Amino acid sequence: MAHTRRRTVVALTALLTVAAGLPGTPAPAAPPPAVPSRATAPGPERWSVDLAVAGGDDVNVAWRSGRLRLADPRPTARTRPAAVGGPVAEGILLSAPRTLDRPATRVRAQFAARTGDGGTAVAQVRGWRGRGWTEWRDATEAVFDAPVSRVQARVVLTTSDAASEATVTGLTLAADRVATTAVQPAAALTYRVYATRIGLVGGTTANGHTVRTRDHFAALPTRRGLSPRNTGDYTVKVCTTSGSRCEYAPVWDVGPWNTRDDWWNPASVRENWKDLPRGLPEAQAAYQNGYNGGRDQFGRTVRNPAGLDLADGTFWDGLRLTDNAWVDVTLLWTGGGARAVVGSGPLNLRAGAGTSYASRGLAATYAHVPVQCYVTGQRIAGTYRTTTRWYRLVGGNYVSHAYLSSIYGGTVPRC
Repeated sequence: MAHTRRRTVVALTALLTVAAGLPGTPAPAAPPPAVPSRATAPGPERWSVDLAVAGGDDVNVAWRSGRLRLADPRPTARTRPAAVGGPVAEGILLSAPRTLDRPATRVRAQFAARTGDGGTAVAQVRGWRGRGWTEWRDATEAVFDAPVSRVQARVVLTTSDAASEATVTGLTLAADRVATTAVQPAAALTYRVYATRIGLVGGTTANGHTVRTRDHFAALPTRRGLSPRNTGDYTVKVCTTSGSRCEYAPVWDVGPWNTRDDWWNPASVRENWKDLPRGLPEAQAAYQNGYNGGRDQFGRTVRNPAGLDLADGTFWDGLRLTDNAWVDVTLLWTGGGARAVVGSGPLNLRAGAGTSYASRGLAATYAHVPVQCYVTGQRIAGTYRTTTRWYRLVGGNYVSHAYLSSIYGGTVPRC
């Protein structure tokens, strides 16, 4: 069995400046105070992730005999591939977020892992900015476009069969600051993609959620935008092409087809398929144009062009679809502005500030919805408060403040 070990070691060198007098020159009675020619950058902040402490959001991992490994290496309905080459089991350890002593723009990892015969072990990190979390990035060296105040890590294990090995013995992170080009947040990215229905009631999603009847969430073919369980850190707005119905749904699963296709990112960032145009899922290119021989990353023949999966409730109740269809999907974490967190849903999106106005869709529990401004409307006694305040969302729909658990990312003016 072949084993590989990957380590990234950060070396620091201290620079010292020494002043000395010339030979034969009398020493001054009192040396003048030293004035440094330049400030010395502080060293990186380091910490180790405790792999032995299971968090509430860990999925199918266990610490045994000094190693983090899959708790159950058996395949599931969601991860079992239709052809040889895909992972049959996977697990995720999610660390608690760490508040940094000072903001950082780079995180690097020392990662001690053993893999073999098709097993993989990957460390990833993300950073918190005032407008939300960055996408997950490979922890070998993750550079953020703006300083982050908190960092969270996760370890992803996969195996291709029962004989595969994927174990981790240690993960140490170092955060520091390097020069980056800040990117001002613009409008969130929107693309038209083909959506399919997930189904799989009773199964488990990639973030450990048990799928319920008429559930409300979405899946994208990459873990970069995968929300931890019971959060909407990565939320999509999905609308019918006519715009008549929309739903805000958290991303809780990985799929369809691929697992490393963040198709909305530019080639410089995209995990795989860097030669494809931005916004074009690999499955769509394979199905329509024969890209990659018409196959996905696991060698399966692509049977539809899907770049998005929708849970049954999102599919049937939110959008009122009756079959797989093209939709317009907005990746909300790619934009800026204030966000409201739906604490009790699915919540109706109203055409105005009252329940007498028509419902134009739904916002799922935990979804993060973009807030534009607020108005005074019908008095509502909800889960969190009794209030007459209603928020107008970007796009024109309204939701009652009575069902929103929190707001972040900026101030909300009166409309």
